[in-house]
Order: sequence, then structure tokens, then C-alpha cells
Amino acid sequence: MNLSLDAVGAVLFDMDGTLIDSHPAVERAWRAVAARQGLDADAVLAVCHGVPAEVTLRLLLPDAPAEVVADEVARHLEQECTDLDGVVALPGALDLIAHLDAVGAAWAVVTSATARLARARLGAAGITAPVLVSYEDVAAGKPAPDGFLEGARRCGVGIETCLAVEDSAPGLAAARASGATVINVGPCGTSLITLLGALRG
Repeated sequence: MNLSLDAVGAVLFDMDGTLIDSHPAVERAWRAVAARQGLDADAVLAVCHGVPAEVTLRLLLPDAPAEVVADEVARHLEQECTDLDGVVALPGALDLIAHLDAVGAAWAVVTSATARLARARLGAAGITAPVLVSYEDVAAGKPAPDGFLEGARRCGVGIETCLAVEDSAPGLAAARASGATVINVGPCGTSLITLLGALRG
């Protein structure tokens, strides 16, 4: 990996699975949805990652009245915001953002979560994002590129100068569609520790 911060306008991070490990909390919340709605939990967990919860719930409950979906969205969000047990920074995350801060590099978190949930999980992991783009800030969530484009705009740079760091298939699709340089930190990608080493040169 050959990277230099000299040529990077901003680093745009996904949150869950990229900067933080929230997997146990995410799984608990979606298993609760499955139990309430009489759905197969494994089938729910297969489609819930990387996209806004509201989008997933509409997919899971296609025939439910709008008020039922809205109630489930609210209950799900409340559990996610209050059940933070096991939410931690992923290896290398704190060192990487500390390096970016130390050298004055712009960075942002671009997430499919709501702002409330993002702040709760980032706070639990000891991370304060200087720029946060949530699902509520864009017209279309991932896999649409809107979030990354908004992140670049808020950082005051062109998207073509940005590194977009992602782990999920919808997030990677959004990052690629945005025009940013994409760093895959998913199961088949690199690690934040390796990325930090590359950026340090």
C-alpha cells in the first residue's frame, strides 16, 4: 500500500466494523427485532449490516403498516443507543485518528446510523469525530454515495482527494461510487494498523 497524506484531502471513515467493533450490540438489537416480529434471526442478521436500520426494517416487514415499521424503528434505535456493552475501538483505530489529528489531517465519520446512535457508539469507543455525517444528513443512504460526498463537502475538499475507509459491501459500493480512493478494511481487506503504517510512510 503506497499512500501519502500529502496528497489526501480528508479520510472518510465508516463507523461500525471500520473504526469500532459494535458487532455484539448490533446482533443483540437485531435478534430482538426478529423475536418481536417472528422472523428468523439468522436471516435478519444476513441483511442488516451496512445499511440504515429503517431501510432494513422496510425490507424485513414489506407488508406491515407504516406505523408498525415506525414503532419498530424507534424501539430498535432506543436499544442500540442504550445497549453499548462491548462497543470498543477496533485495533489501530485510536492510534490512526491520533496520527491524523497530530499532523492536522482532516477526517470524518460517514455512517448509516443516526447521529444519536453514532455519537453513543463512538463515545463508548473513546472517539470524537470532528465531522459526522449520519443517515439523517443525506437524501439516500449507502450504497448510494451521498454520505461520502457530504463528508468531503463538510471537510472542504474534493471527493477525488479523499480516502474512504469501509468494511461492508454496501459501504464499499457507496465509497467507490463517490469517486474517492477506497480502502477496504473488511474481511478480505487490510487493517487499520497497516493503513496507519502506510500513512506514516
